[in-house]
Amino acid sequence: MDGDRQPPAAPPPAQQHSGKYRPPHLRNQESSGDGGARPPSLQRRAVVGCSETDANRRSWDQRTCQLPSICSGYTDVSKLCVQLPKNSESKQPPSGPPENADNKILPAKRPVGSTHGGRPVNLVVNHFLVRFNPRFTIFHYNLDIKQVISHGKRPAKKSKKKVNLRLIRDKLCLDDPALFPLNRTAYDGEKNLYSAVPLPTGQFNVELCDIEDLLTRTYVVSIKLMNELKLSKLEDYLSGKVTYVPRDILQGMDLVMKENPSRHRISIDRHFYSSSFNVEDDFKHGVAAYRGFQSTLRPTSQGLALCLDSSVLAFRKPLAVMDFLKENIPEFDGMYLGLSSRRRVAHALKGLTVRVTHRVTKQRFTIAGLTAKNTRDLWFDFVDPKGRDPTVNVSLVQYLRHKYGKDIVYQDIPCLILGRNNRTSHVPMEFCILSVGQRYRKELLDEVSQDKYDAKCLAWPPERRKTICEMMQAYDGPCGDVTQNFGLRIDKNMTSVEGRVISPPDLNLGAPDGTVDIVRVENEKCQWDIAENSVVEGKQIERWALIDFSSSDSSRAKDFIKNLRNRSRSLGIYMDEPLLCHFTGMREFSSINRLEGLLRSVVEEATRKNPNRLQIIICVMAEKHHGYKYLKFVSETRIGVVTQCCLSNHAFRGDEKFLGNLCLKINAKLGGSNVELTQPLANFEEEDHVMFIGADVNHPVSKKSTTPSIAAVVSTVNWPAVNRYAARVRPQDHRTEKILEFGSMCRDLVNTYFQVNKVKPKKIVVFRDGVSDGQFDMVLNEELSDLKRSVSDDNYKPTITLVLAQKRHQTRLFLDNVLDGGPTGNVPPGTVVDTKIVHPFEFDFYLCSHYGRIGTSKAVRYCILWDENSLTSDELQKLIYSLCFTFARSTRPVSLVPPVYYADLVAYRGRIFQEVAKEFQFRSSFSSSSNCTAFDRSFYNLHPDLQNIMFFV
Repeated sequence: MDGDRQPPAAPPPAQQHSGKYRPPHLRNQESSGDGGARPPSLQRRAVVGCSETDANRRSWDQRTCQLPSICSGYTDVSKLCVQLPKNSESKQPPSGPPENADNKILPAKRPVGSTHGGRPVNLVVNHFLVRFNPRFTIFHYNLDIKQVISHGKRPAKKSKKKVNLRLIRDKLCLDDPALFPLNRTAYDGEKNLYSAVPLPTGQFNVELCDIEDLLTRTYVVSIKLMNELKLSKLEDYLSGKVTYVPRDILQGMDLVMKENPSRHRISIDRHFYSSSFNVEDDFKHGVAAYRGFQSTLRPTSQGLALCLDSSVLAFRKPLAVMDFLKENIPEFDGMYLGLSSRRRVAHALKGLTVRVTHRVTKQRFTIAGLTAKNTRDLWFDFVDPKGRDPTVNVSLVQYLRHKYGKDIVYQDIPCLILGRNNRTSHVPMEFCILSVGQRYRKELLDEVSQDKYDAKCLAWPPERRKTICEMMQAYDGPCGDVTQNFGLRIDKNMTSVEGRVISPPDLNLGAPDGTVDIVRVENEKCQWDIAENSVVEGKQIERWALIDFSSSDSSRAKDFIKNLRNRSRSLGIYMDEPLLCHFTGMREFSSINRLEGLLRSVVEEATRKNPNRLQIIICVMAEKHHGYKYLKFVSETRIGVVTQCCLSNHAFRGDEKFLGNLCLKINAKLGGSNVELTQPLANFEEEDHVMFIGADVNHPVSKKSTTPSIAAVVSTVNWPAVNRYAARVRPQDHRTEKILEFGSMCRDLVNTYFQVNKVKPKKIVVFRDGVSDGQFDMVLNEELSDLKRSVSDDNYKPTITLVLAQKRHQTRLFLDNVLDGGPTGNVPPGTVVDTKIVHPFEFDFYLCSHYGRIGTSKAVRYCILWDENSLTSDELQKLIYSLCFTFARSTRPVSLVPPVYYADLVAYRGRIFQEVAKEFQFRSSFSSSSNCTAFDRSFYNLHPDLQNIMFFV
C-alpha cells in the first residue's frame, strides 16, 4: 500500500529573511508583484459602521463587520516564520473583531505597528519550530473494539484501560504490518486513530493469548474513516488566509507528537514521565521523583511550534515487595511478623498494584491484604480443570514447587492476597514486584523529602532550560520515527526572541508628615519598603475585638495588641484599644453553631460598650483548622463583621514584617488605600470613570453533579485609584465554565459603582480568567453579549475591552544571557513578549510582571478579544503591568492582574461556603428536599454590610 503513495517530501530549507519580519499577509502582498500596494480589504479598520461615537450607532448585536481578504498562498512551510513590523505603532484604534459567516464575533486582530516601550532583552523560549508538508494528508479513523464471546462461556468484563486497547491495536498492526504499519499510526488509547497512509476500513479479528493458561480472547476491531486532515488548511490558517482554527488538524498532529513518548514513558494525565529515576532523585522509603514533560502544539507568528515544559512527580519505585518493605520498615527481615509489624506491613502494601514473577503474564494485580496464616501453613483444594482426577488438598509450597519449579524462601510470613476480577489468589511476597507508574502523594512524604521534592519541582531557570533541552533530544521524547513518518520535522533548538522590559510606574505612598510621597521603584525586585513609608489612606479603627483561640494567657495577647497598634500607627493606620478580648480554645471551631454563638456574643458585648457597629474581629488561632470555613461563613453571610485570622506562633513573635503585612490586609478590608498609582492608566482621563472587572469560575474536585461550580465577579468602585473592589459570588451548574449570570452580576456592580461615585463608568475593562483557547467563542458570543445586554440601554452604552488571562500554559521565558537578570536567573519584572511566539494574527502577548524568587518565573498570556476603547499594545501592556502594583496585600508587583487575582480569592471563598452548605445537606433529615442545598443561593449571599468592601483580601 505504501507503494501507491509518495513518501512525504522533506520540507525545503528555511528561507533566510533579510531585515525585519513581516506578517504573512503583508509578505504575501509584497511578493504578489503589486509593488506593495495594500488593498482596501487590508486597511487598518476592519469594522464597517462600528464607530462608538456615531450618533446613529447601531446596537452591538446588529453590527456587521468585514473580514480582510488575504491574497496568494504558501508552498514553502518555512515561509511561515513571521515577526511583527517594527515601524512605530499608530494611535488608531485596533480593528474590532469581525463577524464570520455565522454572525459570530471573532477575536480581535493584532494592531498594525510595533511596540516600542521598555528596554530590549534577549530571550529564549521553550517553543520548538515544527515544519510540515502542506501537501500531506493525515487520515483520521474511529476504532471500536469489542470482545467476541463464545456461546456458553462466561463473558469477560470489558476493559476500559487504555493500555489494554493499545495492546489490541499493536497486535492488529503486528498481524498485518503491510496493511497496518505501526510506525505510521498514532493512537489515543480509546477511539481515535491517526494514520500517515490510508488504512483499510471494516471489521478485523484480533486474537490475544494469555501465555500462562493459553486462553485466547478474540476481539473485533471496527475501523471507520472519519476525516481526511489536509495540512494545507493549517498553512492557510497560519498565513492568515482563514480565521477559523483547524482544531481537528491540531489535535491530530498533537497526538502524533505524543505517540512516541506514550510508547516508552509513563503517561499520567497529559504528562509523560521516564520509567527510571536518577540516583539524586531517590527519596528512599520506596519513593522517588521521576522527571517528565508536558507538550502542546501552538500556532504562532513564526509558524507551528511545539511548546514543551518539564515536570516532576513522585512515584513508588518498582521494587520487589521484599525490598520495598525493608526500605519502609527497618525491623522487617522476612523471618517473622509480630502483630504490630503485621499491621504496618498490611498498611504499607494494601491497595498497591504488583506484577508476579513466578509465571509469565503482563497482568497487574491489586494487593487486597495479607493472609491470616503464614505461607507454610496455607493449603487449598486443587481441582483438576479437566475433571479426570479427584479434588485433592495441597499446600501452597508444594504447588508452586511442582507447577512452576519455584521454592519459597520466606515461608514464615504471610502471603499477599491479590484481587482480580472479583477473585483472589494467594502469592508469596518474594514473587511480587511493584508495578511501574504508581503515583505517591506529596502530602505523604516526610518533611525532608517534601523540601527535596519542592526544590526539584521549582527548578531554577538554567536547570529547567537544560532539562527541557534534554527531553527534546531524548529517544523517548516527541521527536521519534512516528513523527517523521507523518512528514513533521522539529527544530530541537529553543526559539530566540527579543523581549522588552517595561519600566515600573511611579507610586503614591504616605509620608511621615501625612503628605503623599511619590516613590520611584527602581530596584530589581520592584519592591517598595513600607518601613520608610506609610499607606496612602489609613482607616481609623475605633471599634474592634480580639478573640484568642490559642490560650488563656492574657499577657501574650496584651503584647500582641501593643505591637500591632504600634506597627499600624507607623503605617498611618490608627487603632484604638480593642473594645473587648475574649479567650477560648480551638474546640469552638468544631461546631458551626458554637462558633456562631461565640461571634454573636462578642458582637453584642462590643455593642453594649459602643453602640456603633463593630468594624473587625481579629482571631488568633493556635493552628490551622477545618473549622476556619465556619468562621468565614458565619461572619460574612450571617453576622456581617469582617474577620482577620492569624496563627499564634506568628502573632506572638512580634515580627515587624508580619505585623506590617497584617496591617495592610486589615486596612484594605476596611476600605483604606495602601498604595496608588501616580500617573493615569493608559490613555484614560480622570473624567472617564473606568471600571475594571475580574471574573473567574472555581470548579469542584468532586465529579458528582450535585457539587456546583462557583462563579465570582469583582469590580473596582473607585477611580482613578482603582484599588477598592466589590464582589459578587454565585453557584452554578457542575463544571460549567460559562458564567451563567455574568450579565446580572456585572449590572449589579455597575449600580454599586454609581452608588459610590454618583456616576456610571464610561469605560469598562473586563479581565476573564480560566478560559482555554477553545472557549474564546463562548466568552465573546455569550458572556460578552450577556454583559452588553445587561448593562446597556438607550441612555447608557459604556465602551468595553475584554481581556483573557491564561496561566495554564507551558510557555517559559529564559534569559539568553543570565547576566541580564538578577541572582535567581529569572527574567526581570515587566518582561513582555509580543513577537514570534504569539498568535499569528490575534491580539495577545506574554507578560511576566513579578519578581521570581523561587523556581522559574511563569509569564501570563493576555489575549485581547474585544476592544472598543482603542487601546494600543503599549498602552494595554503598561496598563496591566501598572495594575499589578496595586494588589492590596503586597509590596511588590504580583504575577497576575489584580482583578483576576481578587476574583480567584472570591471564588475560593465561595467554595468554602459550598463546603458548609454540603455539611448542612448531610445533616438534614429531609434528604429529598435538601439535594439542592449546595445550589441554594442563600448560602452564598453576602451580608449587606460586606458586599461592597474587600472582605476577601
